[in-house]
Amino acid sequence: MSRATPIAETVTLHVPFRLMKRGGRKEMHVPDGAARSQRTDSTLIKALARAYRWKQMLESGDFATIADLARHEGIAPSYLTRILRLTFLAPDIIEAVLEAHTMSITAEELRTGIDDDWDVQRRTMGRSQ
Repeated sequence: MSRATPIAETVTLHVPFRLMKRGGRKEMHVPDGAARSQRTDSTLIKALARAYRWKQMLESGDFATIADLARHEGIAPSYLTRILRLTFLAPDIIEAVLEAHTMSITAEELRTGIDDDWDVQRRTMGRSQ
């Protein structure tokens, strides 16, 4: 039996995609307009966890300043500050990120600018309550 003469009960499905290496791992890229599944952005979830951990460490008095905490964590104070901004996200946005299927946003998109106003956040991210 050759590829040109399929068995009557066989369904053949052709899915165009490309495998690309990115950061030492392979990713599948599908053409524009193709259905894509949303998956958990583990980087974003880790960043949220770190943000709340660091916030708790500052609020508890374990560290007096962001600079002290950054020194302890071995990171730049500017990075720590950017990650801490994630604690200003509206609760429903955080929940959507953790559910992973209701929101498609990356850690980098959130780090670049988070408005303090939750209504503005929701409008910016295409969510309404």
